[in-house]
Amino acid sequence: NETELLIVTNNHVIAGATNLTVLFSVDEGKDGASAVEAQIKGTDASKDVGVIAVPLKDIPAETLSEIKVATIGDSSQLMVGEQVVAIGNALGYGQSVTTGIISALNRDVTLQNDDGSLINNSLIQTDAAINPGNSGGALLNMKGEVIGINSSKYSDTTVEGMGFAIPSNMAKPIIEDLITREEVTDDRAAYLGISGMNVTASVSSAYNMPEGVFIKEVTKGTAAEKYGIQQGDILTGFDG
Repeated sequence: NETELLIVTNNHVIAGATNLTVLFSVDEGKDGASAVEAQIKGTDASKDVGVIAVPLKDIPAETLSEIKVATIGDSSQLMVGEQVVAIGNALGYGQSVTTGIISALNRDVTLQNDDGSLINNSLIQTDAAINPGNSGGALLNMKGEVIGINSSKYSDTTVEGMGFAIPSNMAKPIIEDLITREEVTDDRAAYLGISGMNVTASVSSAYNMPEGVFIKEVTKGTAAEKYGIQQGDILTGFDG
């Protein structure tokens, strides 16, 4: 915008941070890189998306002239087997690039936040290597468009090539919302008060249960408890 450079990342990258610094790389022929302080613009922990802001006035003119804004692509057009590139700061060594294919689409993946709450998202699966430090980086198609935000991986001695990214079409409306509103403080935030897990179509069919969110726990004193939601319920609709 007119005063800030806005950068998309994962919520888990910036959650709990007291200070944020963005390191801008410059061409190898120039001196080093520019480090600039940033602030959190907004976060959505339920989708693991965050936006940070760097004041334009704090970015050296030479660095600012080198910055290019990425184009967001249409993740609904992705096909299994399509080539992709993942960019990130793997293991903190500096920017690195890996390549692979789209392994699967709409994978139901459950992740755990630092506070113990669970995130259930439908993600892009790729075998492009995604390692710690890649989180918040771009997953690109062969046009150079951002079609995903690198988010997580399955890590095990028996597992290989299972990285996950938030689809751009899921992230885009969240990003647009975060950059146009103030950060919501805890005392103003709405809180349903449940932890749950997805009842997918396959689970629904196998156990003759409706699709939705299975309520694993209801937190005392919350709206969920007040209005009668109970452990073992399945949430099948919201807001009508």
